Amino acid sequence: RMSSMAKVSVIGNLGRDAELKYSNSGTPLLEFAIATNEKWSDRSGAMQEHTQWFRITLWGKQAESLKQYLTKGKQVYVDGKLRAREWTDKEGKNRTSLEVRAETIQLLGGGGRPGGGSEASGAYPQELDGDDPGLDDSSIPF
Repeated sequence: RMSSMAKVSVIGNLGRDAELKYSNSGTPLLEFAIATNEKWSDRSGAMQEHTQWFRITLWGKQAESLKQYLTKGKQVYVDGKLRAREWTDKEGKNRTSLEVRAETIQLLGGGGRPGGGSEASGAYPQELDGDDPGLDDSSIPF
């Protein structure tokens, strides 16, 4: 019997440079957000646009090696698992946000800083055994 899963693939551009953090146990964690843009004409012919932001996390050694290439404006393909994360906001309200825990990241052609490095192109699979890096939420440094 196959287990269930929530997988997602997103192509978008980074809104800012990726941020590298470390869990309490020293495991690297890379965080960044990418935006997708959808454009269409409404019934009156006026152009409409919608931007959707996706929070992305990448755990493990790939986080350290990819940080230098994941810069503001860079276009990336991300394949991963959709996860809900619960947190408390500044007013003390419990909140839930969705994030993509990246399994594969591929750098695409557009955006980024000059000299962004075509040598980084290609897929970087997340090397985890199972579906979780063996960390509980208490070890996440945010």
